[in-house]
Amino acid sequence: MTFGETLGELALVPSTGGVFTVLLDGDEIFSREKQARFPDSKELKQLIRDKIEPDMSLGHSDA
Repeated sequence: MTFGETLGELALVPSTGGVFTVLLDGDEIFSREKQARFPDSKELKQLIRDKIEPDMSLGHSDA
């Protein structure tokens, strides 16, 4: 598990119309609508890490 005990919960909320938005503590960190694309897992890990634990190494995901 990448974030271990640092991240208390991850929830997926169903929607319609191709909506894909990632929120962290109510703050939007990624929007498919604004970026006109889906993120890859490496990008999502980096975005989450940058908000909750900026000094944390993600190993191969940082490369």
